[in-house]
Amino acid sequence: MSKLLDRFRYFKQKGESFADGQGQVWHTNRDWEDGYRQRWQFDKVVRSTHGVNCTGSCSWKIYVKNGLVTWETQQTDYPRTRPDLPNHEPRGCPRGASYSWYLYSANRLKYPLMRKALLELWREALEQHADPVEAWNAIVTDSQKSQTYKSQRGRGGFVRASWQEMNTLIAAANIWTIKHYGPDRVAGFSPIPAMSMVSYAAGTRYLSLIGGTCLSFYDWYCDLPPASPMTWGEQTDVPESADWFNAGYIIAWGSNVPQTRTPDAHFFTEVRYKGTKTVAVTPDYSEVAKLSDRWLAPKQGTDSALALAMGHVILKEFHLQQPSDYFINYARQYTDMPMLVVLEPRDDGSYAPGRQLRAADLLDNLGEENNPQWKTVACNQLGELVVPNGSIGFRWGEKGKWNLEPKAAGSAIELRLSLLDEHDAVLEVGFPYFGGLENPHFRHVTQQEILLHKLPVKYLTLKDGRQVAVTSVYDLTLANYGIDRGLDDAHCAADYSDVRAYSPAWAEQICGVPRQQIETIAREFAATAHKTHGRSMIILGAGINHWYHMDMTYRALINMLVFCGCVGQSGGGWAHYVGQEKLRPQTGWAPLAFALDWTRPPRQMNSTSFFYNHASQWRYEKLQVKELLSPLADPQHYSGHLIDFNVRAERMGWLPSSPQLNINPLQIAARAEQAGQTAEAWTADALKSGALRMASEQPDSGSNHPRNLFVWRSNLLGSSGKGHEYMLRYLLGTESGVQGQPQDDEALMPEEVEWRNSALEGKLDLLVTLDFRMSSTCLFSDIVLPTATWYEKDDMNTSDMHPFIHPLSAAVDPAWESKSDWEIYKGIAQRFSQLCVGHLGEETDVVLQPIQHDSPAELAQGGDILDWKKAQCDLLPGKTAPHIISVKRDYPATYERFTSVGPLLEKLGNGGKGISWNTDKEVDLLRRLNYVKADGPAKGQPQINSAIDAAEVILTLAPETNGQVAVKAWQALSQMTGREHAHLALPKQEEKIRFRDIQAQPRKIISSPTWSGLEDEHVSYNAGYTNVHELIPWRTLSGRQQLYQDHPWMRAFGESLVVYRPPVDTRSLADLKHIPSNGFPEKALNFLTPHQKWGIHSTYSDNLLMLTLSRGGPIVWMSEADARELGIEDNDWIEAFNANGALTARAVVSQRVPAGMTMMYHAQERLMNIPGSEVTGMRGGIHNSVTRVCPKPTHMIGGYAQLAYGFNYYGTVGSNRDEFILVRKMKQVNWLDDEGRDQVQEAVK
Repeated sequence: MSKLLDRFRYFKQKGESFADGQGQVWHTNRDWEDGYRQRWQFDKVVRSTHGVNCTGSCSWKIYVKNGLVTWETQQTDYPRTRPDLPNHEPRGCPRGASYSWYLYSANRLKYPLMRKALLELWREALEQHADPVEAWNAIVTDSQKSQTYKSQRGRGGFVRASWQEMNTLIAAANIWTIKHYGPDRVAGFSPIPAMSMVSYAAGTRYLSLIGGTCLSFYDWYCDLPPASPMTWGEQTDVPESADWFNAGYIIAWGSNVPQTRTPDAHFFTEVRYKGTKTVAVTPDYSEVAKLSDRWLAPKQGTDSALALAMGHVILKEFHLQQPSDYFINYARQYTDMPMLVVLEPRDDGSYAPGRQLRAADLLDNLGEENNPQWKTVACNQLGELVVPNGSIGFRWGEKGKWNLEPKAAGSAIELRLSLLDEHDAVLEVGFPYFGGLENPHFRHVTQQEILLHKLPVKYLTLKDGRQVAVTSVYDLTLANYGIDRGLDDAHCAADYSDVRAYSPAWAEQICGVPRQQIETIAREFAATAHKTHGRSMIILGAGINHWYHMDMTYRALINMLVFCGCVGQSGGGWAHYVGQEKLRPQTGWAPLAFALDWTRPPRQMNSTSFFYNHASQWRYEKLQVKELLSPLADPQHYSGHLIDFNVRAERMGWLPSSPQLNINPLQIAARAEQAGQTAEAWTADALKSGALRMASEQPDSGSNHPRNLFVWRSNLLGSSGKGHEYMLRYLLGTESGVQGQPQDDEALMPEEVEWRNSALEGKLDLLVTLDFRMSSTCLFSDIVLPTATWYEKDDMNTSDMHPFIHPLSAAVDPAWESKSDWEIYKGIAQRFSQLCVGHLGEETDVVLQPIQHDSPAELAQGGDILDWKKAQCDLLPGKTAPHIISVKRDYPATYERFTSVGPLLEKLGNGGKGISWNTDKEVDLLRRLNYVKADGPAKGQPQINSAIDAAEVILTLAPETNGQVAVKAWQALSQMTGREHAHLALPKQEEKIRFRDIQAQPRKIISSPTWSGLEDEHVSYNAGYTNVHELIPWRTLSGRQQLYQDHPWMRAFGESLVVYRPPVDTRSLADLKHIPSNGFPEKALNFLTPHQKWGIHSTYSDNLLMLTLSRGGPIVWMSEADARELGIEDNDWIEAFNANGALTARAVVSQRVPAGMTMMYHAQERLMNIPGSEVTGMRGGIHNSVTRVCPKPTHMIGGYAQLAYGFNYYGTVGSNRDEFILVRKMKQVNWLDDEGRDQVQEAVK
């Protein structure tokens, strides 16, 4: 009944009394109770997830009430696993459960924002110039005006502006930059498409249509393990987490499973109930150590020594003393260990390992006519030389023999692993040893820098008449591991207690793990693999991949797995988990993302080299190339600075470049036409003559740097930006905390790169960031565009941890003025198309494309390293230099092309990883699903108006989500291998997954030949499974797991075989005498940045719920011993600094951290509870304020089988864990909020 009258003073109902007046009944209004009764009522539930670069990829229920998101809970309707496996659910973590807080918090970006100084200049310019492009010209060509707004970056001063105004300025800036300098001066950075693949594609599609540069991320994040491309020709492929349950033995090495793989950790604990032993290998006592049966704690950065010692035990006991037939047969068929290697004579009478023997070296090419120089050679059991099927020479130019059948020339063969039983001689062969390098922070074991081991060899006569000695990769491997084979080898370990490389006793001296533990774990690991045929697994993580020599650690671990026959077996192999790297429908996504339906190729650039160059980090480089070279190499052939090696790699076609040339690429076609040449021929001639130069040779010339940068789905400056302070100074032109001085030693100056004493600062004219929250990157941007949250847009999400594809869904409309990424870039494309008329029309762009992996061009450079600029060879595009390709661009049609599927899919087809197929039927299906353009440049083409339309394009084109495409893809592979594979997809041929299907329930994807495992009801996904069980070769030189890397640079840098390499000395603690003491002691400590518990990268680090659960601001963990020495107590404010910059944080003093190292969990924003730094006088800094990029030359190799460039596949990586910092207690905590520091914001003029 109504209680309306009860609200009035004189119309209240009279209460009744009872119990002699001791009690009274009142008839009062109880509507207030509805508040809690309706607390858990909602209007609808929508499925979505979090696009946060988390491998969990968890499906969530999003609850909506009155048009607002109220809370979220975990979905529990994943397709069930088979009966012998636990289910994937429940999935989720406290971080994901807190996401809805962001939607309506003060941190939420609600409106488009522009820096006030820029907006005033823009509006003034528009008053004087009717054309927005000319208005932008008036700003950026006036040094005083441009400096006005660039100097304000990072200092606040944002004001609101309309979407129309934002789009106009952005489009005008892009048009002006393209017109005056070229489209390759416009770049964009966004990571991990798997977390929200349509949103990623929105930006890269726009950039690719205008000719802009798409920057990589996997290598820049240092998530890319270069050892994977080296060994398998695969970027990264790993088992789903359910396959952990099939393992018989698991080592979690540098991966903190319960903290960073929270939704999947239950598989790790559940498998122990089956009797599986688990071992944790971490320097600190981490959460995974608590869950494991054993914990090994090696000194940080020395993991490769531990792994090499375990490999020593495995080889000695299971290959030599009591050979496992399974291990031996596996090595014979699936590895390059039977392949022969030519030994090169040295001046002292010893030999050095050379390149692998090829069919082209021998008389009549051993009967091989197609690509004989790319076909490896082995001995069969009869001692005859044979060319086994499967090497990369069989992949291109012929069909039917690219397989791992044990055959050669059509006949069955059994390969000989070792030449020991039938050799012509025993020779001394030199192996480089780096374990004796002295470093005050790491242990070393002094031995000769060249270890001479004795190997059995055979003598062969080559077709040129030379006699050479050869041995097998297996024999080289055993010698490299220091295993005595009865050849009177003085440098081999007599037993496990002998301190020689790489025995357990030697490893104990290096890494601190007792040799008895090393022996026990190695023996148990191998024994389990022997009994179960490969069901031993190593889970790896970023903890060991972020070191400079990470490939040595990973290759040492991979060798353990290969020695035990674990790769490609369910429950075995490697399990490398970092970011959400597995974009399962990749071949359907790529045409959308890079506009391959309209133009090919796109411009793509590896970010590590990009930021090393353009943030001028190379100018501060103190690591010398000669420190990295093998003692077997001739230093005269490898002179120069690290940046020189990168430039050489670019011009030889190994690495991409951006910008590419020192002129506008839109001008080349006209100049070529004037000269009566093609653009390719003119460019090649101009480069040879010196009239044209690579832009990277003159980075400070004023025209060879990026000018516009888009950042979306990323916190580049607050999370991944190694060399943060250098970016602030040289890219943004604002105040920075760099403490070191540029290199000034004449002897260390670069040879290829033009040095200028004064480097350019503020290279970027425009930085545009899209985000849903005010991140550190937003703080330094010129324009901030509010994007929809993960509960306000439609998108798709996949992960390597489970086999499902599922959606992000718009549970509610984007709040305030935010828009989805697709709509934002669509708006920019539309305005660009309108404004470019009169400035840009139909243009011919010239694109330099590096030699690509998974293409015939990967057979480009098989012999010595020849540099056309040094007149060692001719410049041959796609052979000795990058491909030079003309691309037609129709700039006024950019919007129409952005919103439609182009004709190239029907004309050229689609594909991936060297396989291609016809897509006519799929494009026709899209015409029916998405409808077609009625008129204009894209008339009759399928529309892509919305994010759901874009999702349907991906789902329709991808073999992983369209059964008919999957069958076509497997059939295409069968043509190459000569084996029938289509049976793997035929049961799902009629299955087509649509966007509405995944909104109803996550769907398991379909097996595809572009991945190396199977999505099957009878076996969990495991990397390498199809290589082993379908006999599909790995995409390497030998077609097998490539343990021996014979490229000349790999040999010159001492890494043809895996070796121990200690952390490098970056010398970041030198030249700090100008920093005054604050009276407290200082100590040098190693600086590590593992992934945190209270955030996913930088997301959630500013979330109130997570701040409440954590300490609420930046923290650095350190040992009790170091804290005691420095007079630091728990929760004290400390400062950490080096030549790269400084940071402030609270100290967490803990017993679980060993002395000599610190940990600052990645990535803690610079906008939460950070005081000023005593060193810089600026507010704090972030974890990357004390880091700097340092590229490795061997990661620059290209044009050589599996060592060839691919976007995010291979290239320089952004390591950071070799860095050291000086740590001290802060004397004064200054919050920099005193009078005079507050800037009063006035209204925009």
